[in-house]
Amino acid sequence: MVDQLRHFEDVKALAAARQAEVTVAFDLQQRREQAAAGVPAGEQGAGVGAQVALARRESPARGGRLLGLARALTGMPRTAAAFRSGRLNEWRTTLIVRETVCLSVEDRAGVDEELAPDTGTFDGAGDRAIISAVKAAAYRRDPRSVAKRASHAVNERTVSLRPAPDTMARVTALLPVAQGVAVYAALVKEADTLRAAGDERGKGQIMADTLIERATGIECGVSSIEIQLVMTDRTLLQGDSEPARLTGYGTVPAEWARRVALEELTEDVTTWVRRLYTEPGTDDLVAMDSKARLFPPGLRRFIQVRDDVCRTPYCDAPIRHDDHIIPWHKDGFTSAGNGQGLCEACNHTKETPGWSAKPLPLPGTRHTVRLKTPTGHTYTSTAPPLPGTRWRGTAEKKPSVQVLGHAGPSQAYRLAR
Repeated sequence: MVDQLRHFEDVKALAAARQAEVTVAFDLQQRREQAAAGVPAGEQGAGVGAQVALARRESPARGGRLLGLARALTGMPRTAAAFRSGRLNEWRTTLIVRETVCLSVEDRAGVDEELAPDTGTFDGAGDRAIISAVKAAAYRRDPRSVAKRASHAVNERTVSLRPAPDTMARVTALLPVAQGVAVYAALVKEADTLRAAGDERGKGQIMADTLIERATGIECGVSSIEIQLVMTDRTLLQGDSEPARLTGYGTVPAEWARRVALEELTEDVTTWVRRLYTEPGTDDLVAMDSKARLFPPGLRRFIQVRDDVCRTPYCDAPIRHDDHIIPWHKDGFTSAGNGQGLCEACNHTKETPGWSAKPLPLPGTRHTVRLKTPTGHTYTSTAPPLPGTRWRGTAEKKPSVQVLGHAGPSQAYRLAR
């Protein structure tokens, strides 16, 4: 059985290596077609990563990385050979390519020859050891490019939010090392000071609470924003166990949702309830229309609640653009049926030549869109189920949906119909 496990791991690596080779061939073929169609040289290759992602059932961002990996391997034959033989899996091959991305084609080939992964250089090595070895080899080849890459990394500073288990979330800040160390040291200092003064919270708890207070400026961390907590009326008012959905996070337990909505609010926070209704037989939200060119705020909020995340298949990035499925310049309506939420990258991809989409009013289904790629392949996207409904089939009862938000300041707590 151990031999079988190793054999299948080698097969996985070989299959992934073949995928990389096919990806390169597909990229070249698409570029030739685009060149023949008169697409400017600087725009050729647009949308290829997205097509790779759809074919491999990955997110568009992941598809772009896989395309970059495939291209880079054409200039690193010894790494590619180690990949095909199973000495390197796809992730560790990606690490090698990632650490040489700042080098010229010639220097990348030189690092590949120096390390010679196909000879077993990295047999038994962990991820950190591989990264360290490749970084050192890259620096020896072109120290200026490596240093330049590090100096440009400051432009990539950002803050991101990811769901964590048990109604927790991870707020991650990518910072220059000096500022990152300073932020952490300030939080540690505050925690040590409060602990020495008799605060019974754990050190990590104090650091987290301090971060929230300093970032929001409010002790409880609730500011004047709409959080859009979506739940059924039964969950809110009758103690039902049907989970709720928190926009930007995902599914949350019913008890937690009720506590946030009804119990944990301070007197300086106002809560309101907005009723939305689902259509019998489909569990789709009742549609809204507008004559405006741009989606008005109410319709935009409606689409974002319905779609939750980017509607491109396999992409669950946050919604950034409100998209006309059939474009406005092609007489597409500004309506819930012709609207969808997309991330910025997917919206730009959809506008490249050869891509098209249309809504599919299929009986008995939630809002559905069919996406067509330049190769003629089609993919369908169905809006995710609202709380009280299921991915397959429908719930026995058709729930009205409550969307709750917080705003402040106010001296009263309201539950408004």
